[in-house]
Amino acid sequence: MMTYAVEPAGPPDAAKFAATVRGEAGDWDRAGTLPEAVREAVARAGLFGVGLPERYGGSGGGPADLGDVCAEIGGVCSALRGLLTVQEMVAAALLRWGTAAQREEWLPQLARGHRFAAFAATEAGAGTDLAGVETRIDEDGDHLVVTGRKLWITFGRTADVFLVLGRAAGGPAAVLVEGDRTGVRREPVDGQLGMRAAEIAHVGFDGVRVPRDHLVGPPGTGLTHVVGTALDHGRYTVAWGCVGMAEAGLDAAADHAVNRLQQGVPLAEHQLVRAQLARAAVQTRAARELCARAGRLRQEGDPSAVAETVVAKYAAAGAATTVGSTAVQTLGAAGIAPDSLAGRFFRDAKVMELIEGSPFVSELHIADRLLRRYGFRPSSGERARTVIQEGPQ
Repeated sequence: MMTYAVEPAGPPDAAKFAATVRGEAGDWDRAGTLPEAVREAVARAGLFGVGLPERYGGSGGGPADLGDVCAEIGGVCSALRGLLTVQEMVAAALLRWGTAAQREEWLPQLARGHRFAAFAATEAGAGTDLAGVETRIDEDGDHLVVTGRKLWITFGRTADVFLVLGRAAGGPAAVLVEGDRTGVRREPVDGQLGMRAAEIAHVGFDGVRVPRDHLVGPPGTGLTHVVGTALDHGRYTVAWGCVGMAEAGLDAAADHAVNRLQQGVPLAEHQLVRAQLARAAVQTRAARELCARAGRLRQEGDPSAVAETVVAKYAAAGAATTVGSTAVQTLGAAGIAPDSLAGRFFRDAKVMELIEGSPFVSELHIADRLLRRYGFRPSSGERARTVIQEGPQ
């Protein structure tokens, strides 16, 4: 069994940690799970609390620090980056909208990896449009009762706590539900296209009772405020993870082009190969710059940060998809081998395009923002796209 990097000295060193696990990521993908030892190592390395203040056990890093971590981990394993993402999503929602007591209780546990979180929003009839969720959050004295079924929940098989979106008497609401409560039912999902080690599950909540103080934010704010914050944070981390995937895939393709000989001539001698690599390189570099721009705006608290994060995620997921295809094409048979990083990232990249807002939905948001500068206002039927989210979180 490999011994992973242990306690961080100073700020978390994601690059060092990524180097210690790089050789095992393919095994996780084939096994469809992340070993417990890896989770513990991530916690010891301080990577869960990068975006949280020190008072809650985090390292007090800013958006740039979080982006660097997600790019490094994303360049190794999308499922491992997904573990960081869902932990950060729930933590960000609690930090922004939780009560003082909720922050004191939950954030240190999330930052130190004492509990693992999952984000439970998607339903059969509520993917892109989360306003359509049918999960109920009913009042019963000092308790809330959660009833519904959520789909495609990243780390839903093993999460210790879920942030669940549902409908309460006062409107959309978000509530924390521990995974060991009576009525929580997990249905593992296997064999999906990508992120196979992300332990995805459909999760049922069959009349699950939780204390009233598990409600995050008042009813009516669960979607626009609590879940909106979580999704925006998740979109940012996914974007940076895609940058890491694209850069790692480009490295693999370029290295193969230089060192693979056909009839005594390197693949890199072929103009078509160089042209493909050039396009992939430009798209990858552009994605990194757009992610960095989104990070700066987030750091400054600029109102346009949310919209620019949509742009960054759209570009980065597109880059990861393009590079994944280019890498597989360049590597040929080696690109589709069972242990191929290029092949794994090719599959993962398509998932990255779908989650946190598909390309089509993102394009509509980006176009609406552009056209509003010129006086365009969408019709009522077009105005429903308030939250960008699809598939596993």
